[in-house]
Amino acid sequence: MSHFSNIKTQIRNLTSLQSALTDLGIDWKAGPSEVRGYRGQTRTAEVVIEQENNYDVGFAWNGKEYELVADLQYWQQPLSVEGFLNRITQRYAFHTVMSETAKQGFQVAQQENNQDGSISLVVQRWSA
Repeated sequence: MSHFSNIKTQIRNLTSLQSALTDLGIDWKAGPSEVRGYRGQTRTAEVVIEQENNYDVGFAWNGKEYELVADLQYWQQPLSVEGFLNRITQRYAFHTVMSETAKQGFQVAQQENNQDGSISLVVQRWSA
């Protein structure tokens, strides 16, 4: 029986996920690579975060989105799983918005990091 848990996310863009992890100062390596689990079990993931206890956290593509893959019994991150995913998801959303607006010719006119942790963006596009 597998010890791994797969937690669904709304993360679909690998580049934005990798940028979010980098922003948060999380060391990660690009895959496909093995996520190490209980008694030598492994899962393949596109992003792997190694932990000091030799049980990894990863993000694996399930055909629709990147799921968090980990043996939660050996979770060793500074935040809870929910807190960890919330922080990553916020930075992921930021990078996705930045990428999509840039593709459409918009530029960031103003960015505010609010006290509640949210980010406010004002984007603009000049037309001739």
